[in-house]
Amino acid sequence: MNKNDIIKLAEEFINNASNNYISEEIALHPTCVDMKIYEAPILAFGAADDELYTKYKSFDVIGNHFLSPVEWLPDAKTVISFFLPYADKVKAANAVDCHWPADEWLHGRYEGQQLLSQLSEYLVKIISEAGYSSLAPSADQRFEMGNVEENIQFTSNWSERHIAYACGLGTFGLSKGLITKKGTSGRFGSILTDLDLPKNSRDYKDIYGYCNMCGVCIDRCPAQAISFEDGKKSLLCGDFLDGVREKHNPRYGCGKCQVGVPCESGIPKKLR
Repeated sequence: MNKNDIIKLAEEFINNASNNYISEEIALHPTCVDMKIYEAPILAFGAADDELYTKYKSFDVIGNHFLSPVEWLPDAKTVISFFLPYADKVKAANAVDCHWPADEWLHGRYEGQQLLSQLSEYLVKIISEAGYSSLAPSADQRFEMGNVEENIQFTSNWSERHIAYACGLGTFGLSKGLITKKGTSGRFGSILTDLDLPKNSRDYKDIYGYCNMCGVCIDRCPAQAISFEDGKKSLLCGDFLDGVREKHNPRYGCGKCQVGVPCESGIPKKLR
C-alpha cells in the first residue's frame, strides 16, 4: 500500500458516499435536498516524529495536554492529514449574509462531520487490513476537548488544524482557520499509522504564510470575534456557536469567516 493507493481510496469513498448528499428526510429546507456536501479530499503525509509536535506542547501554542503522534500510537511513523472542501452550494449559501449560518452550512458542519468520521474509520480499517497498525485520534477514547478549570477549554489534545499545518496542508489565517490550496472552507481529519510512507514537505515557514491579512474575515464575523490586534477571540466565537446550537440542536456552526473571503477556495491570489 502506497500514498497513491490511500489518496485514491479516500477520493472514491467521498465521491461514492450516499450520505455526501442531503436526503429529503433530513433536509432543513427544500433547497438542501440532494445537496452535495464535499468535493474530493486533499491529503498530506507527515512524519510522526516531527519536531513541531514537541513545540505544540508549549502553553502558548496548544499546551502540555496535547498528545504527540507517538503518544497515541507508539510505533507511529506517518501522520495522514486530510481536508474535505465544501461544495460550492454550501459555501455560496453561507456567504449570502453575515448574520446567521445558512441551512446548507449547518448540514455541512453536522452531517459533514459524520461523513468525515466515517472516512477516518474507513482508512483505518483499510490500512489495518493491509497489516499495519492505525488509528484516528479524534475517534479514540482518549480524545478530549479542553478543560475549563485548566483554562484550555478551546483546545483539545489532538488539534486537526495544527496536524494539517505540520503535514504541509496549509497555514493559519487571521481567523485561525487553516488555508489550503483548496481554501479554508471545509473540514479536517487525520489518522496515524506505522506504515512508513514518503512525507510531504512544508512549502512555508511562517504560520500565517498563506494569509494576506486583508481583514475581510473581520467584517464577516457576526460575533465580532476577529481583529487585527487580537486575532480570533475564542470566547466570543464560542458564545455565538452556543446560540446557534440552542436554536438548531443538534446542528450547529457558523463559518462566516470561511466564505466570502479571498481564501474561501484557495490561497489568496497575491500570494500564488
